[in-house]
Amino acid sequence: MATGTEPPPSRAAATGVRSPGRAAIAARHLRTDRWWLAPAGTAAGLLAFIAYSTWRAFANAHYYAAPYVSPFYSPCLAENCAPMRGGPNWELFGSWWGLSPALLILIFPLGFRLTCYYYRKAYYRGFWASPPACAVAEPHRGYTGETRFPLILQNVHRYFFYLALPVAGILTYDTVLTFRDQHYAWGHAGLGTLVFVVNIGLIWAYTLSCHSCRHVVGGRLRHFSKHPVRYRLWTWAGRLNAHHMRLAWASLISVAVCDLYVYLLATGAFDDPRFF
Repeated sequence: MATGTEPPPSRAAATGVRSPGRAAIAARHLRTDRWWLAPAGTAAGLLAFIAYSTWRAFANAHYYAAPYVSPFYSPCLAENCAPMRGGPNWELFGSWWGLSPALLILIFPLGFRLTCYYYRKAYYRGFWASPPACAVAEPHRGYTGETRFPLILQNVHRYFFYLALPVAGILTYDTVLTFRDQHYAWGHAGLGTLVFVVNIGLIWAYTLSCHSCRHVVGGRLRHFSKHPVRYRLWTWAGRLNAHHMRLAWASLISVAVCDLYVYLLATGAFDDPRFF
């Protein structure tokens, strides 16, 4: 039979899906759609963001245009930061730090996204073909999951979630500061204010839709009825979690757009349109 469990003799020494005891299907897969478009698009999107964010992180310039500060550089923890009136200037690293201050802070949001359950699926499929798509056999001879180094380090995701919360809080503070004009007078808003508000909304939605957040607020509870507040938070996190993939991409794009907007203002490409 075409779907018998005994593989042909020539495949007796094979591994993975070709190993003895697995369905003896000669074809690598039976899908007829363009299944490769999804992993290819994912890889292209992630590569584009990696290239852009790497350039901006090492640029060490054009990340502040009053009252806007790029989310890639906030909080600014080095002495060589651009002075930002009322902004997130915390000179924790002295003059000995000569590299871009973005490198001091990006490790936290990067670690949070790199270990995120959705992003793991995305780059495992897009870059490693593990597996490339549903019902498509992966090309690797063996499978160890995340039980060995370095992938066992993915288990630190819950701790990066705790670190991502204060970063999101600081970016919220930066968003509040955008309701000033270029002379730091309050009660004003420009197009950049709208860009920052949308960005911080997406960042919080992505952060709170995280699987770790859902577990923190409602995990390991034996009786929801005895913890009505945590149960309500758990249900809210669950609704957000259903959109985690969309929020992951939307927030990734929005943070890049936010940084690009600040860059264009700082380089004098155009002036920030003012609403009031």
